[in-house]
Amino acid sequence: MAKNTRSAAREKRHLRVRKKVFGTPECPRLCVFRSVSEIYAQVIDDVEGTTLVSASSIDKELRAKLESLKKSEQATLVGKTIAERAKVKGIDAVVFDRGGFRYMGRIKALADGAREGGLKF
Repeated sequence: MAKNTRSAAREKRHLRVRKKVFGTPECPRLCVFRSVSEIYAQVIDDVEGTTLVSASSIDKELRAKLESLKKSEQATLVGKTIAERAKVKGIDAVVFDRGGFRYMGRIKALADGAREGGLKF
């Protein structure tokens, strides 16, 4: 068992969330990870164990657009990007896995951006 740290508490919350949230080929899981400076999102098929689509604030395509934006605005843009990439792959509905993070701030901004991009969850 890990020490009582913030990251250990987040991991415990994530395990609790993952008991209920499972991605299928028809409705994959949109998994989000937030570090201090960056944000990452993946669409995952848990049956096959594969990542179908990914986007992050360190993508070469997005880097130029993100330089002058605030972190929450960056998260919104990453959400829109992952939605566009998922649409190209034929994915229009996902289950949202917030990764043990509270649904506020950058996590909420990414989710709202993905919804604006056309993903349903």
